[in-house]
Amino acid sequence: MEAPFEQLLDQIEIPVTAIIGDIENQKSPTSLLGQVDYIPGSSSSDLAELQKVFQKTDQRVFQLALECISKVPQAQYLLFTSVYELEPLVMDTMKDTFQFPVYPIGPAIPYSELEGNFSGTNDSHMVPEYLQWLDSQPKGSVLYISLGSFLSVSSTQMDEIFAGLQDSGVRFLWVARGEASRLKDTWSDDRGLVLPWCDQLKVLCHSSIDGFWTHCGWNSTLEAVFAGVPMLTFPLFLDQDPNSKQILEDWRIGREVRRGGTEENLLTRQEIAKLVQKFMDLESNEGEEMRRRARELGNICQQAIAEGGSSTTNLDAFIRDISLGVRH
Repeated sequence: MEAPFEQLLDQIEIPVTAIIGDIENQKSPTSLLGQVDYIPGSSSSDLAELQKVFQKTDQRVFQLALECISKVPQAQYLLFTSVYELEPLVMDTMKDTFQFPVYPIGPAIPYSELEGNFSGTNDSHMVPEYLQWLDSQPKGSVLYISLGSFLSVSSTQMDEIFAGLQDSGVRFLWVARGEASRLKDTWSDDRGLVLPWCDQLKVLCHSSIDGFWTHCGWNSTLEAVFAGVPMLTFPLFLDQDPNSKQILEDWRIGREVRRGGTEENLLTRQEIAKLVQKFMDLESNEGEEMRRRARELGNICQQAIAEGGSSTTNLDAFIRDISLGVRH
């Protein structure tokens, strides 16, 4: 567009004193307005959305990811920490693409430890405080929040989230990592709990949890799907944007937390309060359908890891192949 625009300016008799650009697409050039619908095994994506993955990712991390991917053709086996039934088209495409076996063995999370869940034991000294607190909350009433351990949001955004949660009236349990002690000092209401760490899978599987505000890291995503919990997606970098897209569009078990319209791209407390209230509205048709879908996917994960399930079968096949020295 640059050359035609310059030619147009040359043809105008009256000198141009101002040029007003359409800010609707902000920094995205028109070449990024198309759709990427030609990647085998993948649903269509906006080119501008894919651009975010590169813009938000540290180049060193991105290069490391590329190096890992470039070595895939040298592999003899390929294991995926996913469940075949969650991504059948992707897995079938991978199997058709490579000459070696592809084993989806997910969700590859410590679900066996759930058998040791202390909730319900008579010895309260063995029960972590946060599980005791969850035991005291009504069923399906608590929003769990964790925005990752590797990269999180700014302190200013943390404060807005905290204020929005207070204004929303929604019960919540928030793992705020290094900000936990600072936030706890300003909070005395038993409607919410802020802490630096928790056993996330046990929390997600607790009966009082009915929503997860997440950064969409793959492990967190799989844990929520396994637990049958819908998600508020708040991706920060790397694969988290595509994971969010899968949650929202492919699985239809979540809502997106859109960035704020402020200069700092800040999500305000008013926006947060409104969003959280809507997400935790269990009586809306949309919320009911989203939770039904989440439970359905949770059952799929449970079946995959059961005896004879797809993930168990694939893991057994992988162990058998390497034990027998089968090379591909």
